[in-house]
Amino acid sequence: MKDAYTVTASDGAARAGVLCTAHGEVPTPAFMPVGTKATVKTVDPDELRSLGATILLGNTYHLHFRPGEDLIAELGGLHRFMGWDGPILTDSGGFQVFSLRDTIAAVDDDGVTFRSVYDGALARFTPESVAAVQAKLGSDVAMCLDICAPADVDRTELTEAVRRTTLWAARQRAAPRANGQLLFGIAQGASDAELRRRSIAELGALDFDGYALGGLAIGEERELMFETTAWAAELLPPDRPRYFMGIGDPEGVLEVIERGVDMFDCVLPTRTARTGSALTWEGRLNLRNARFARDPRPLDGDCSCQACSRFSRAYLRHLINQEELLGLRLLSLHNLRFLVELTANARAAIEQGRLSAYKAEALGRLRSAAA
Repeated sequence: MKDAYTVTASDGAARAGVLCTAHGEVPTPAFMPVGTKATVKTVDPDELRSLGATILLGNTYHLHFRPGEDLIAELGGLHRFMGWDGPILTDSGGFQVFSLRDTIAAVDDDGVTFRSVYDGALARFTPESVAAVQAKLGSDVAMCLDICAPADVDRTELTEAVRRTTLWAARQRAAPRANGQLLFGIAQGASDAELRRRSIAELGALDFDGYALGGLAIGEERELMFETTAWAAELLPPDRPRYFMGIGDPEGVLEVIERGVDMFDCVLPTRTARTGSALTWEGRLNLRNARFARDPRPLDGDCSCQACSRFSRAYLRHLINQEELLGLRLLSLHNLRFLVELTANARAAIEQGRLSAYKAEALGRLRSAAA
């Protein structure tokens, strides 16, 4: 869809913009909370809105198997099903399939056959079937089926993954979609300059509504990941949104924004919360630690979320150690708020032409606290 994305400001390679979707606008840079099974774990849609989330991610693989796209479509689509009226991006399920390599039975140019993680039954994804699932879900942004090769894969297999990713992207580009649904292609190639450039060029020729950098943050050396992101982002069409798949730590978020990334997602804030840890300007706090047993302070004095505005670290530690669900909910709310606010502040800094200063200040606070 032409004009779905507008760059409104830039600062070096970093961009601020607006993505227009069928369910509203998404100011970018944007962090997308992950709602794997049509829910961001322990957090309801109104709470997500109040903490500043503008777009959520749903998981095509898991929703296909449980409860199934036909049931969701029958009940009005994914937005109505999960009670979220804002934009939703659905992944293709490709990452889940190819990250669970032991479940794969066969891969060919037509698609991939694998065993479901739920019951072991054989299933098959093709570009057309994945497009059909996402059309029934009715997401605002659908992702193309791709092959995400492991970080340590040999070049022959990586080359084949890039070739099939382009082949499948072209077929999904031609497949029917839900009304108003945007389609993003996913560039692969790991940190191999030749293959990554080839993938970006081939996908760019297909004229997608947006582009993702896939095959990064999967175990490669971190500096290499950032270096690859910098030059790869420059090669993507400047008038389309750029999506880095799977990053959510505060440092990583700021690094990819500075390199020109507009959207990103990660399970880190909610998964970290479920282990009893909080993301703060003092670094990551493990609330199970005895040093918080009598700590009357809020998690973060600069935060206005429910956890910080009403409760002490001592109380939150008590909840976590007693395995009370409220503790997991409060830490989830806080961690999500921390990343959403960090991203919103980065956007404001881009608009003011001071992203480098904001990033240095933010990372300085985190590193000095850790030290």
